[in-house]
Amino acid sequence: MKPNHKGSATLFKNPVLERLTHTHIALPISIFLVIATGLLVYGFRYGFLDVLSAVGLFVAGWLIFSLVEYMAHRYIFHMAPTSEFKKNIQYTFHGNHHDYPKDKSRLAMPPIVSLFIASFFFFVFKLIFGTMVFGLVAGFLFGYALYLFVHYAVHAYAPPKNFLKQLWIHHSIHHYKDPERAYGVSSPLWDWIMGTMPERKR
Repeated sequence: MKPNHKGSATLFKNPVLERLTHTHIALPISIFLVIATGLLVYGFRYGFLDVLSAVGLFVAGWLIFSLVEYMAHRYIFHMAPTSEFKKNIQYTFHGNHHDYPKDKSRLAMPPIVSLFIASFFFFVFKLIFGTMVFGLVAGFLFGYALYLFVHYAVHAYAPPKNFLKQLWIHHSIHHYKDPERAYGVSSPLWDWIMGTMPERKR
């Protein structure tokens, strides 16, 4: 269907499950900024981080998130619907957003789901990187909060008259012109590296 700028998709017949799929954007942004700050405070308090390592690990975690954002958007949210199961999963996670791109209550995953995924990344990073996890996951979660803010702003507000306008243009190309390009939302970095940048008009 063509994008509908009014209304919202119905994902579940159960009213409780359906209600849980709607999230005010301020809630997940606040949750993940608080957790990111708490991880840094904990790391400093117990000697796992100093200023230099915190900055380096934070930036590394942010960069890792930008890659995860790109890969998830490209290969999970836009998976080929080769079966009815994949079709339903793809539509529930992302297809409904393309049908109703202005639905402000579905511009973020429900906090329960995103907290579960964040916990998974924390334990994986802890297993691999040990105590560096506090700086890395803080940067990772900050990246997620920034992504949520940018994604919400792009869909809810008119583009600003400065360099940030390029983020609005980039994401609009993905929604309204070519859904197989411009997968990066908070940054076009990985589109540039992976060769999915929109073609420039000559």
